[in-house]
Amino acid sequence: MSHSLEETHLTALAEWWEEMGVEVDRSALKQAAPAKTLKAHQEPAAAPAPVATRSSLGKLGSLEARVAAAQSLAANAQTLDALKEAIEGYEGCPLKAGANKTVVFDGVQGAPVMVIGEGAGGTEDQVGLPFVGKAGKLLDRMLASIGLSRETNTFITNVTYWRPPGNRNPEADELAVCRPFVDRMVELGAPKLIISAGGVSAKSLLETKTGIMRLRGKPVQYITPGGVSAPLVPIFHPAYLLRRPQDKSRAWRDLLLIQKLLAADGAFSSH
Repeated sequence: MSHSLEETHLTALAEWWEEMGVEVDRSALKQAAPAKTLKAHQEPAAAPAPVATRSSLGKLGSLEARVAAAQSLAANAQTLDALKEAIEGYEGCPLKAGANKTVVFDGVQGAPVMVIGEGAGGTEDQVGLPFVGKAGKLLDRMLASIGLSRETNTFITNVTYWRPPGNRNPEADELAVCRPFVDRMVELGAPKLIISAGGVSAKSLLETKTGIMRLRGKPVQYITPGGVSAPLVPIFHPAYLLRRPQDKSRAWRDLLLIQKLLAADGAFSSH
């Protein structure tokens, strides 16, 4: 078998596994195929965007000052569209320097359900909307299974609004400067129920170090500084379920809990 044909087969196999939700070790793939052939089948790498380093953060001001600026901008926003504009103009988060787009929200404003995820991935960073990549497609299927949709009754946002470099988790200061906007999003959207998608989102919103495995499936009352409250249900992030499809049964139980809570509140009736 030629190197070219061997690499084609390996790449196709890896893509098939990923589509089935199996995590693929791409480094192992590189070792299994000649480097020159592998490069021919990869998409050209995008030019790296500038990333704010810790040494450059002084230009953004102290963390306290940046949080205060975010609080002022959030408080002055009287609509979700105005809040989106304020977030897009905010310069206090170091993630913004390395991002292509500011990813704020999608879905129906004022919907009874608000999904709050972790942050933008590669596809979201290009499109400018949350949950539009592979994980987003799975989220849409999960929501649809209990009668929810971003087109009709669901609002979707994140705890950060810019893609972290290398898709790493956002750091504490990056979450802190976005938090006033997150709270204001809840106050203006006034959801009947919040779905916290993923450990980063749940731990940030609930201000806990407890992992998602213990947090999931247990409603917690979430209260903003402005006094708006709603039950919050942590669930696995769809990206996690793509890597570990064996946990989809647990995710299904969480979805049924969400359906039950919404039905009890009168905000939702099953089909």
